[in-house]
Amino acid sequence: MTRIYIAGHRGMVGSALVRVAKQRGYSEILTRTHQELDLLNSQEVDKFFAVEKPDWVFLAAAKVGGIYANDTYRADFLLENLKIQINVIESAYKHNASKLLFLGSSCIYPKNAPQPIKETDLLTSELESTNEPYAIAKIAGIKLCGAFNSQYGTNYISVMPSNLYGIGDNYHPENGHVLPMLLRRFHEAKLNNDQTVTVWGTGKPKREFLFADDMAEACFYLMENYQAADIGELINIGTGEEISIRDLAYLIKKVVGYEGEIVFDTTKKDGTMLKKMDVSRLEKLGWKYKLTLEEGIRETYNDFINNPDVRL
Repeated sequence: MTRIYIAGHRGMVGSALVRVAKQRGYSEILTRTHQELDLLNSQEVDKFFAVEKPDWVFLAAAKVGGIYANDTYRADFLLENLKIQINVIESAYKHNASKLLFLGSSCIYPKNAPQPIKETDLLTSELESTNEPYAIAKIAGIKLCGAFNSQYGTNYISVMPSNLYGIGDNYHPENGHVLPMLLRRFHEAKLNNDQTVTVWGTGKPKREFLFADDMAEACFYLMENYQAADIGELINIGTGEEISIRDLAYLIKKVVGYEGEIVFDTTKKDGTMLKKMDVSRLEKLGWKYKLTLEEGIRETYNDFINNPDVRL
């Protein structure tokens, strides 16, 4: 029986991994809250691994935040993420975990990477400055997994998901990502009978979105079927398809059932015009996402309206 430890199980990604693990028949799933296990404390982490001895480790725990937090608390984001990664990866090796999967972030790639972004674009030019400390920590985690594989023959896989959304997302009206933030905005406009909803920018930028449970399915697919040596240092997980922010807004309007008008505030900056992942490596390995964007948004909206805790 495979014992699975999911670090960061209460976040959107971690909770998706827990759901998919259960769906796939895994019964020995280890989780710990921050109060139960401080991943910044190397002694606590080592003790946990010594006692529980997980076979597989999914490292989804991280210190995360929006642009303001990333740019303001630069030392905290670098230091805390490095500590979490070092403690978990080193303890996994020390206590003989047979496999580990490390989750990266799209910010690891250069800010001006060619489109679609390939795994080989890593470290080819400079990073986006606002979240550079977080990105450097994630890159260090990828490199640490690769170094263990090279030196000790471990089987540590690093994956890079595209923009994720789904059950348990962050719906904060200002600090959330674009999809859940718009979902909340349209929902509240519907309740308040507002005549218009404002979307920042021209609506022209394009983004790629992946439902978190599909991402978790891809992670388990890789863990069950492949070795790190078969995959390379890093593998992208995504749909390989993009949608404009304008079309996304109209799709969310349709799902929510909002009947007013959409206004695009062109005085606001658009940001990067295109950010798409090259997922050909993953598709060649035999995995493809299941849910369409509309289906995923419906699942997410259902979570939003039925789970009051996520709307805080």
